[in-house]
Amino acid sequence: MRFDKELRSKMVPEWQGAYMEYTSLKSILEDLKHFKFKTPLQHSHPHHHHHGGVAAVYRTFSEKGMLSHPDVHHEKYETKFLMSDEEGGEYELKFFKRLDEEFNKVNNFYKDKVDKVMNEAAVLTKQMDALIAFRVKIDDPDQAKFEHLCNEIAESAARFSVSSETSIPHSTEMVHMEVIEESIGPSSHGSYSDENETSNFDDTDLDESNIQPTDNNSRGGEREGRKKLKTEIPAHMEILNSVKINETLGPRATIKRIISFKNGNSGGLISFRKRNLKRVEEQLKTAIIHFYHKLQLLKSYSFMNLLAFSKTMKRYDKITERHASKIYLNMVDNSYIGSSDDVTRLMDRVEDSFTKHFSKSNRSKGMNILRSKKKKDKHTTTFTSGFFMGCTISLLICLILVINVRNLIRKEGSANYMETMFPLYSLFGFLVLHALLYSANIYFWQRYQINYAFIFGFKKGTELGHREVFLLSTILATVSLASVLANLDMEMDISTSKYKALTELLPLALVSVIVLITVCPFNIVYRSSRVYLLRTAFRCISAPLYTVTLSDFMLADQLSSQGQALRSVAFYICYYASGDYKVRETKCKSDVVYNSFYIMLAAFPFWLRALQCFRRYFEEKDPMQGPNGFKYLSIVLAVSLTTAYSKHNTTLLLVLAWISAIIAAVTAIYWDLVLDWGLLRRNSKNPWLRDKLLVSQKSIYYVAMVMDVVLRFAWLQTVLNIQVSFLHKEAMVALVACLEIFRRGVWNFFRIENEHVNNVGKFRAFTTVPLPFIYDEDEEEDKDE
Repeated sequence: MRFDKELRSKMVPEWQGAYMEYTSLKSILEDLKHFKFKTPLQHSHPHHHHHGGVAAVYRTFSEKGMLSHPDVHHEKYETKFLMSDEEGGEYELKFFKRLDEEFNKVNNFYKDKVDKVMNEAAVLTKQMDALIAFRVKIDDPDQAKFEHLCNEIAESAARFSVSSETSIPHSTEMVHMEVIEESIGPSSHGSYSDENETSNFDDTDLDESNIQPTDNNSRGGEREGRKKLKTEIPAHMEILNSVKINETLGPRATIKRIISFKNGNSGGLISFRKRNLKRVEEQLKTAIIHFYHKLQLLKSYSFMNLLAFSKTMKRYDKITERHASKIYLNMVDNSYIGSSDDVTRLMDRVEDSFTKHFSKSNRSKGMNILRSKKKKDKHTTTFTSGFFMGCTISLLICLILVINVRNLIRKEGSANYMETMFPLYSLFGFLVLHALLYSANIYFWQRYQINYAFIFGFKKGTELGHREVFLLSTILATVSLASVLANLDMEMDISTSKYKALTELLPLALVSVIVLITVCPFNIVYRSSRVYLLRTAFRCISAPLYTVTLSDFMLADQLSSQGQALRSVAFYICYYASGDYKVRETKCKSDVVYNSFYIMLAAFPFWLRALQCFRRYFEEKDPMQGPNGFKYLSIVLAVSLTTAYSKHNTTLLLVLAWISAIIAAVTAIYWDLVLDWGLLRRNSKNPWLRDKLLVSQKSIYYVAMVMDVVLRFAWLQTVLNIQVSFLHKEAMVALVACLEIFRRGVWNFFRIENEHVNNVGKFRAFTTVPLPFIYDEDEEEDKDE
């Protein structure tokens, strides 16, 4: 594989702009190569080769404060090319100028990110201290041992305060994590018996020169620091007295906040129970895993950029026949990104601490949890999906032939069949179509390097690829089509026609199997994805009791396009609960309760989205979420009125339905194109699109915008009551529902593309993980801000 392709494949997608632009430097070298090839040899200066190019590059170093960070000094490297008077020297001068720009960009970006993770490590250190104190309090609340714990923390802090002064000058201040004796007796949370408990990411074994005093004076200072800190340690409950449990995520905290009219971050007093300890451990475990993932990305970023500079300079040497790479790469090795081992050392400390606290000192188990697993494509998935796709096409052809050969459309009872069985089986068609579009979305997200797994918050290595989603959709399509054919065959066959009631149960049996597989607790059929779906669905339905994430409102958006599927579910309940399936006659449409749910179910997802928007408005203080919430309320009103008009054709309902539908459609179109997709930017370099486009063909965006406008008005068919002679009314409703699902599939791609573009613009490659403890001083700082 060519290096430029390898670099693109291993880039952190959200940091694309922070990587070295290998391709542009390569193009400059190609121009230089063409010039050298065209220039006759007699015009070259042979005495340059006597120096071997070693003196051709002169490096100067300067440090200048950045305007955005006046208190932080960044290294700035500049190359002075001393042979610019040669023929072609302007190419080399341009090359080194661009090379310096790229190196300064990479070096400063890496330093900024390392500084941030070091600060985050300090926060995690405090969280681990509180967790260990929490464990000791629950497992062994003996006061003497707890007093010993506090003294050990004081000694750890004293050693750090001394060692930080003796560390090497160029190294970033390391977050020092010392050994604390947690308990002497056995514990249910790990092997703490007769062991030193590491509360922090210990650095002593990695670089003892940084923490050992250099003379007797420093040792004396360490003893004085310890003595001073020991005298300042308050009562033995000080650690837990100064922290609260973060309760911002749960529904209980939301209800308390509403009742007490409190805003912002709220914490509760610690209740020393095993249940609370388990929850705190899970939260902190998740935070450390995310933190370790950040370190992995930073290490990969450093390695790939250093390799890119090495490849570039070697290519320069080969073209110019100089030996400048040795000088330049020596400078690179001595720079921060080339010489700093902060990330590597911090990774080692995280591994040791995580193994100690969360895997009972089982290193292999701890590392399996910490290290992200790369998902591997399986050939069996491709083969199986192809097999079921063939089955689906074959069964679909068979169904069309059976309907036409037997002339089932004009047979007696066909209208009754369309009123009863068609709504039951159309549910599977809606699900299959949505799954196929989601599979296509994933394929194109991967093709255009959109980090959809990060955006949706999937656990690394467990996200479904387009092949897996396509496999599930083809299996469902095959089974549902086989069920339809079986139903028709049993009804047409004289020998099985007396079992008419049983044939009606086939769709119910299929739905039951799907539900059972979805909620199955065993590790089969992509269990992690099923659990993720169920959790997201619960959070979505429980809006606004939970903090809203992107996956929550994206699922609500998908449900809003599955209004007809939700109505089909209501029809399932009514049809089978009332016993109408025994005679294939339905009285549901005349039932008041069913008609009420028929109206509410289609509007329910929009109501959920409105609640999610209002939750985000009050929690995130995002001013755009207020109008967004009212937009969804207008859609709720429009859907309710149009559905009511389809049931009761009155002039008043017709007028109200038209007015509400047009207002809702226009506002939704504006929100889709301008805010969700980020398009229609008047001053963009791409006319009426946006500056950053991942799809190179601009016409695709224009076509998508026109299609979104047209299909947004497709659901107005319920108001217009358009009928086609060759289509039954139920078939027409299903067709309109399929058009809305297709529109949602297209909307999904551009919505996630825009989210990815925003992440790239802000270099946002990590999610914010809530921490279990809130320190009093942190809470006071938040109030001051």
